[in-house]
Amino acid sequence: MTIRIIPTTPIAGQKPGTSGLRKKTPVFMGHHYLENFVQSIFDVVGAAGKTFVLGGDGRYFNDRAAQVILRMAAANGAARVIVGQGAILSTPAASHLIRLNKTDGGIIMSASHNPGGPEEDFGVKFNMPNGGPAPEGVTEAMYRRTTEITEYRIVEAQDLDLSRVGRTALAGMVVDVVDPVADYAALMETLFDFGAIRAMFASGFRMRMDSMCAVTGPYAVEILERRLGAAPGTCVNAVPLPDFGGMHPDPNPTWAKALMDEMFGDAAPDFGAASDGDGDRNMVVGRGIYVSPSDSLAVLAANAHLAPGYAQGLKGVARSMPTSAAADRVAAALGIGHYETPTGWKFFGNLLDAGRATICGEESFGTGSDHVREKDGLWAVLLWLNILSVRKQTVAEILAEHWARFGRNYYSRHDFEAIATEKADAMMGALRGALAGLKGQVVEGMVIAAADDFAYTDPVDGSVSTKQGVRVMFEDGSRFVLRLSGTGTEGATLRMYLERFAPGPDGLDLDPQAALAPVIAAAHGLARIAEFTGRTAPDVVT
Repeated sequence: MTIRIIPTTPIAGQKPGTSGLRKKTPVFMGHHYLENFVQSIFDVVGAAGKTFVLGGDGRYFNDRAAQVILRMAAANGAARVIVGQGAILSTPAASHLIRLNKTDGGIIMSASHNPGGPEEDFGVKFNMPNGGPAPEGVTEAMYRRTTEITEYRIVEAQDLDLSRVGRTALAGMVVDVVDPVADYAALMETLFDFGAIRAMFASGFRMRMDSMCAVTGPYAVEILERRLGAAPGTCVNAVPLPDFGGMHPDPNPTWAKALMDEMFGDAAPDFGAASDGDGDRNMVVGRGIYVSPSDSLAVLAANAHLAPGYAQGLKGVARSMPTSAAADRVAAALGIGHYETPTGWKFFGNLLDAGRATICGEESFGTGSDHVREKDGLWAVLLWLNILSVRKQTVAEILAEHWARFGRNYYSRHDFEAIATEKADAMMGALRGALAGLKGQVVEGMVIAAADDFAYTDPVDGSVSTKQGVRVMFEDGSRFVLRLSGTGTEGATLRMYLERFAPGPDGLDLDPQAALAPVIAAAHGLARIAEFTGRTAPDVVT
């Protein structure tokens, strides 16, 4: 086998976002595009003598990209690559394999919750030896390398057979093809009371798990149906497909409408859940009641001690800044630390590694704990099942008791997708320019208490992240947050986060959009969304 050194030139725009580099699949398939970015990864982190994990969510181009990455790893001197069978690994499973095998990191091929297919989205990101996404300093170094790269290294070789578990070799590099589910499922058995959950299913408890034709299908079938005894057919859309069956694999009420319709129907099962493209997000639904991600985080934190893996209590709870403050109220009641970080799971890594937090969550349907360094959709579902099996209540009853104890943070996110980037930037620039004069203004009957552009100083390493989202906070505890998302591949996505607190005992059972109406109106007016973007209504409401 020959190692070839291929001349190349920088390709503009290879700047990783909050979760790696994401572009349209034809872009990644373009001449030198994937190779330039992968070589930049290896140039920054080093490959000689190292061991990596490799896998992806099975979307279109996943199989071809895996072969390229393996040949480049060998050419750059890697000693070993652990790859999921069929080049498949959920993102949390990849994080676990990195930690379990004490590797030097891993490359994950995914665009998470974004659609897949020949004309849709693809992505590549690097995870560090702790199993978590590369921090900003590392991704910035990778980006700088893409702007100066002159060559990449690749082995000339036939494709490896990744369909069978076992060991093979590539130009002196060991390639271990592993069952993508087994080690992850074994980890889940150490965290949760599988016996109690099995007994609940045996008693007639019914569930629907929608994997949205994405990567968690095999994990859900193995764990829920085979190990926990859920009825065959509990897991739907459980075969991962390159185009996710034409679905948008984002587990929210808009894209998981079939699940929502079933859970609000006359013959609804007791519990419903969905997961996304790469398995790191989750949506939870009870019979006739939707659980917002912010409420889910708070309920899981308040009840985690019911699961064996968390019986000793939590060290702390962390949430992204746009996530509601519901989890903060739980942490205060438990007497543990609570942390507010920028959006992006990598910001939780230091808190988890330092033992300051045990459970973390984002309003964008991501929840996880210190068992890995990624959010973990199926983990959240299993913790909910463990709680239900112990409390022997419905989801609605658990939520009602939670709000009665802690109050209710009414919360919603409105997404305005594919806005022209220059219009979105102009709107955010104008709003930032107005922040200093907002305090004391009365808008929609609410007095503005403070307004800022969120900045975060990491309590562990002292690093500072600025311009993480514009916040406008009112004296009654309401607030809205505006930020541009880094997870899309076309134009800009404006995310508007809305929150209003009801302390109870009255006003705990309102429709969230009605409860939030004054905050919604204030956000539209102050940000001048229609004026800058031409949009008067969001594309997605969660």
